[in-house]
Amino acid sequence: MNPISKFIENYFLHFNAATLSDAANEYNNQLAQGNKMMITLAGAMSTAEIGKILAEMIRQDKVHCISCTGANLEEDVMNLVAHNHYKRIPNYRDLTPEDEQELLNKKLNRVTDTCIPEEEAFRKIQHNIERFWNNAQSNGERYLPHEYMYQMLLDGCLEKHYQIDPNDSWLLAAAKKNLPIVVPGWEDSTLGNIFASNCILGNLTPNTVKSGIEYMTYLANWYTEINKDFSIGFFQIGGGIAGDFPICVVPMLEQDLHRQTRLWSYFCQISDSTTSYGSYSGAVPNEKITWGKLAIDTPKYIIESDATIVVPLIFAIILGW
Repeated sequence: MNPISKFIENYFLHFNAATLSDAANEYNNQLAQGNKMMITLAGAMSTAEIGKILAEMIRQDKVHCISCTGANLEEDVMNLVAHNHYKRIPNYRDLTPEDEQELLNKKLNRVTDTCIPEEEAFRKIQHNIERFWNNAQSNGERYLPHEYMYQMLLDGCLEKHYQIDPNDSWLLAAAKKNLPIVVPGWEDSTLGNIFASNCILGNLTPNTVKSGIEYMTYLANWYTEINKDFSIGFFQIGGGIAGDFPICVVPMLEQDLHRQTRLWSYFCQISDSTTSYGSYSGAVPNEKITWGKLAIDTPKYIIESDATIVVPLIFAIILGW
């Protein structure tokens, strides 16, 4: 057993720590049975540089589909091409409104303790992705948001701008494997806003980028095909639409399409959202039984902690580190 895994086995024995260990071991058990795994990314996991370890999970076939927010989709690439211009603000809790305005004036957009540089990150990607949107529209073609990102990364047009080891980019690793990705609510992202502004200006038409409904049909087709031979687990990082959207594919297949479908074979959520009335992110896994998403005997885990701490540890166990 390697150092991280051995440390966790020896010392992560109770409460959230024990759940972390149990969830990681069951994830490995699911893979050993031949089952597949979906990972969902909410929050700012890409800006937290989750790519340093998620990329290796992808390369080693430990994840088979990803659902993420539009922010996580683009922020991995932003970190890839503008990392040297990011600014860390360790004392972010002490910032005044005037301090925040000063960051805005410097075109530094803050995510907790990390500022994303607008010019170096957003604009560098914008000038490249717009070429792929325009090419598709000129050719009468339409693609999903992540497919445009794959085209841009595999084209090599950004390579001269790389400021980190490209092996630390999870989206580049996914592009090389053509990993299925679902990006619900992509419009709620910087590139989504840029695309919308191009539509308002008449440069592009909205249907050049496929919609959220088409993402659901894409996911339904993927789930149905994989489900013929394998069960699929669900590893949810955070809450929000990145998790809410894809988990619903199972009851849709069962209840609306009347297809006999295996339920999710595993469920783990890492969240600091407390259980409360009406909070989906804070709902305990058993609630999902009533919605036809999980079975009575599905292995279920909630780790109530910071995903930026927990996820690397779980992935390290899965990778055997």
